[in-house]
Amino acid sequence: MKERDVCEITCVDNEKTTRVQQLLEKDSNVSEVAKLFKALSDETRMKIAYALTLEEELCVCDVANVVGSTTATASHHLRHLKSLGLAKYRREGKLAYYSLDDDHVKQLIHIAFAHLEEVAGRE
Repeated sequence: MKERDVCEITCVDNEKTTRVQQLLEKDSNVSEVAKLFKALSDETRMKIAYALTLEEELCVCDVANVVGSTTATASHHLRHLKSLGLAKYRREGKLAYYSLDDDHVKQLIHIAFAHLEEVAGRE
């Protein structure tokens, strides 16, 4: 028999839903967090972010080589990650080196991969 993953009747807990709605309205960061996850939902940007967990920093040329793109494409993705506070860069002569902004970003990436392995282990 197929498992039903929806409610078969409508039964709303008004106290609970009102409390959650109020909390969501107070926290204006929900849309900003959604932007972070949207940025990481792009496969190339996710590869870049993951690569930057494996190496502390990479220059734009190295990133392009790792993900198999042009330096212009890699640079575009890196700038997007930087604009959202996920990455930072420094210049050294004519080279631009990127790294993840902080340990929170690294933790997000590691947690996502750990979760994926956990889910695969359940199947």
